[in-house]
Amino acid sequence: MADELDAFRECWKQELNCQKEEQRLVSAASTSRNIPGQSGHGDLKNRYFEDLKNPKKEQSEACSPSKCYSCTEDERRVGGGGRDAQAESEDQPEYVSIARSLLDGRTSPLLDRIQEERSKRKRQYDNMTNVCRASLQQQPHQRKVKKDKELVEQLIQDLNEVNDIPFFDIELPYELALKIFQYLNCTELGRCAQVSKAWRVLAEDSVLWFRMCVGEGYHQDAGVADSPCWKSTLRDCRNSAKTVRSNWKNRVGSISQLQFELGKVLCDVSSCDSFVLAGYTSGDVRLWDTLHWDSTASYLKANSLSANTNPRPHVTHVQVNSAVAAAAYEDGCVDLWSTETGGEPIHHYQIPGRIRALSLSRDSPVLGSAAGSDVRLDGADDHGYWRTLCQVQIPKTVESLVLVPGREQRRPLAALAAGEAVYLLDPLQEEPRTLHSVYGHPVTCLDASDSHVAFGVKRTGWAMHDGGNKIHIYSIETGKPTVCVGNSPGDFTCINLRDSPLHLLVCGNKDRRVRVFDLRAGSSVASLYAHHLGVTSVQADDWKIVSGGEEGLVCVWEMRMGAKLWEMHNRERLTRTITICLCLYMLAVVFCLGCRHPVRHVHFNTSTLVTANIPDDKSPRGACITDDDLTAHRRHRGVICHYDFSEDASSQDHILPICRSDYTESYGYNYNIGLTVPYDRLSGSHPSH
Repeated sequence: MADELDAFRECWKQELNCQKEEQRLVSAASTSRNIPGQSGHGDLKNRYFEDLKNPKKEQSEACSPSKCYSCTEDERRVGGGGRDAQAESEDQPEYVSIARSLLDGRTSPLLDRIQEERSKRKRQYDNMTNVCRASLQQQPHQRKVKKDKELVEQLIQDLNEVNDIPFFDIELPYELALKIFQYLNCTELGRCAQVSKAWRVLAEDSVLWFRMCVGEGYHQDAGVADSPCWKSTLRDCRNSAKTVRSNWKNRVGSISQLQFELGKVLCDVSSCDSFVLAGYTSGDVRLWDTLHWDSTASYLKANSLSANTNPRPHVTHVQVNSAVAAAAYEDGCVDLWSTETGGEPIHHYQIPGRIRALSLSRDSPVLGSAAGSDVRLDGADDHGYWRTLCQVQIPKTVESLVLVPGREQRRPLAALAAGEAVYLLDPLQEEPRTLHSVYGHPVTCLDASDSHVAFGVKRTGWAMHDGGNKIHIYSIETGKPTVCVGNSPGDFTCINLRDSPLHLLVCGNKDRRVRVFDLRAGSSVASLYAHHLGVTSVQADDWKIVSGGEEGLVCVWEMRMGAKLWEMHNRERLTRTITICLCLYMLAVVFCLGCRHPVRHVHFNTSTLVTANIPDDKSPRGACITDDDLTAHRRHRGVICHYDFSEDASSQDHILPICRSDYTESYGYNYNIGLTVPYDRLSGSHPSH
């Protein structure tokens, strides 16, 4: 571009010089014509133009004899002295030569001068055009060479900058550069780490990988200093999650049965994180920590009032979270223990009447209980002392009570179901707020998340023509209905909104189906034929569904495909081929005897699953379970199973205790496989030996 501008300026300068010279010549000619005393020259000029106007007259005069004679004489004179005339013309002024040429009858010298100027200007224009054309022809090559040169120089400059310091290190501090890098994902950080050594230091900073690890749900309670390399920690967590998911699908892992002493029937089970809490008809409450099986806090003592009563009241409800465990008894007493210390209760109170509902918040120290129409909320203050937050009375008997999760820093809220009405209880308000109430349409199940309350409604009579039973979802903030889903002829028996993925709801029905609904569209995502006697408990995550039925089966489903992965009664994976037939027979007998009770509790997390078969009959007849009759005890007591899918399949722990029993035992089950085929004690029969 600069070369073109210089060429244009040069051409413009030459053209201006030519114009100036032409103007000078024209001005000189005009001054010579306007000199005083040269009137004869003007007459000659007038005569010349008259001759141009009358060419015929000029020709006739030229052709006359006298004229011809004079012409011949002049020609001879001019021919003889031509050189002298030329010399004289050079010495004479310009106007004299013009006058002489006019007298001689030649063409005006002005026309020759003009023609000469025109030819000169034409030559200058041609020269300028040739120069511009040559410059334009050379310009692309020059541009290309210059561009290549600039690219090479820029590349060298960039390489020097990369080898020295990243481009932003001079202007930005390390913390701001780290702030920019935190918006990159794992793949982009890996690419940035390949740029230079300085970028690699930034891309492998522990803060970035720690945030990424926590963002994906791993090590939520950890700090940056807890791991020397969070990049390796994240890689290990991803590999472990992949292995656990494969174990879930392939039914690989260890199983443990949480058993208690003889003569005690299981009444209720609750689990949270690694804790499992169970209550029995004997009034005993036991707590298991699945991470530390040798924990000293396994046995929880009852309050003195219930402990001194003979017979001791049954445990009706139990609840547990990561900090405290609670149990309610038939006499209306409620005990609260610490999961760390166990032993004596840290809080105790009694409500007149039988406790019908008990709820413990999973993320805050708040306990709700309901006996008849009386509802009570208790909570711990900042110093750990428990006190009563509120006590209200509902017009009808409370059947379900759920505490709204996710309110650690705010006041607690409780959702209540009493007959056909659903209430929202706020401790700061005198009366609970009514969310839903339709006469003749009782509420069959209830659950709540941090923003919504969901409950199933049983329709009867003319309302059945409107699509059958429904599930209503209300907003906690506005108290208005947001969506209504479900068109089922059967009653909804269980619903899980708290543990379900975002915008999804999973529920079970008496029509033997498990359904998953999308709350945004109000449509069904999956409908699975699960249990032939009805669904009693259900839970789902982003890819699987676990359901328990009235017949005692636990089924695991894949949500996307709607396919059943496995059932609970085929859970044992036997590795010894010498005892396959006998073990299958014995396990079938054990399953039929011990797991025929309804599955009332199903709870799982990433790698563990806890299920509980709780008997409906708490006082069985026909057999005395207090005696040493193990067959009757297994038939009536109920069972709690804990699955761990994070362990290897080659571990011995994944085999049931009945298959690992020792023939040298002096006591044991009636079905002792070790007494029949004691090959596990032979040397070299197992890889562990």
